[in-house]
Amino acid sequence: MTIELIKGDITTIKADAIVNAANSSLLGGGGVDGAIHRKGGKAILAACVAIRNKQGQCKTGNAVITTAGNLPAKYVIHTVGPVWTGESEQNSALLADCYRNSLILAIENDVKIIAFPNISTGIYHFPKDKAADIAINTVNNFAQKERIEKVIFVCFDEENYDLYLQRLGR
Repeated sequence: MTIELIKGDITTIKADAIVNAANSSLLGGGGVDGAIHRKGGKAILAACVAIRNKQGQCKTGNAVITTAGNLPAKYVIHTVGPVWTGESEQNSALLADCYRNSLILAIENDVKIIAFPNISTGIYHFPKDKAADIAINTVNNFAQKERIEKVIFVCFDEENYDLYLQRLGR
């Protein structure tokens, strides 16, 4: 598995799957979630509504998969990151679950290239340095990582990009 780092807009990434930092409603919102729903079109929302009708809301740390609609990816994996409430092992474990559960869904759907945004670091206020450590460590320690060819970390802002650059030793 190779790891790539990009500063940019995840909705433009050509990958088998992109990950959406969703909210529990799965119905779109702000930040990356809103951008994915807007650019992906009605097919993503329809798929999310069907999932909600079947299982209810998506719990923090869990992930679900839908079509990518009009996006250049095949799938969108929606995962709900934790809202930062202060230093806690539970917040860190839930964020790690987001990455792990997304990777599990990727393997189950024969995804070889997956792109992640910086989950929970926007309006959920997870400290960017801690989130970068958790993301990179979880991906590197994923038990079945040989089944994924490439993980792309897509950073929307310069601060996240610089943190990932340092931690990946580039």
